[in-house]
Amino acid sequence: MNYLLIVLGLIVVWLALTYNGLIRLRNRGKEALSDMDVQLKRRFDLIPNLVETVKGYAKHEQKVLDDVTKARTSVAGEKGNPLEREQSENMLSGTLKTLFAVAENYPDLKANANFLELQRELSDTENKIQASRRFYNTTVNDLNTKVESFPTNLIANMFGFKQMDFFKTETAQEKEPVKVKF
Repeated sequence: MNYLLIVLGLIVVWLALTYNGLIRLRNRGKEALSDMDVQLKRRFDLIPNLVETVKGYAKHEQKVLDDVTKARTSVAGEKGNPLEREQSENMLSGTLKTLFAVAENYPDLKANANFLELQRELSDTENKIQASRRFYNTTVNDLNTKVESFPTNLIANMFGFKQMDFFKTETAQEKEPVKVKF
C-alpha cells in the first residue's frame, strides 16, 4: 500500500512539473513576441526622424525617402501579431538598407551627428529585433519538442497545448542585395 502511494505521488509530481514546464514555455513564447513588438515599435518611431534628417541633405533622393515612408505606413496599417506583419516588416528593413546605401554618397550627411546617432539607434534596434526573433524561435522549438515528445505529449494533449509557429524572415526580397539607382 505504501508503494502504491509513493508511485501515485511520483506520478502527480511528474504531472505538475510537466504541466508547469509547458506553461513556462508558452509564456516565454508570448514574452518573446512582445519583446519583438517593442523593438519593431522602437524602429517604427525612429524612422520619421531619420527620414527628415536625410531629406535635408538628399533632396533629389525623394524616391528612396518615399519608399521608406510607404513601407513604414504599410507596417502601421498591419494590426495582426508580429508573425502576421512579417512581410511588411521585411519590406521596411529592405527600404532602410537602401536609405543607408544612398546616405553613403553624402559625405556631409555621413558626418552629421544627428544622422550618425539615428543610424546607430536603428542598427542597435535591428540587432535587438534579430535577437528577439532568435529567442522566440528557440522558445517555440523547445515548446514544440515537448508538445510532440512522449510522454509530455500526453499532458500537452490533455490540457490543449498546441505547437506555435516559427518566425520566418527568409523572403526573396530580403535575400536580394540592396540596389541603389541614381
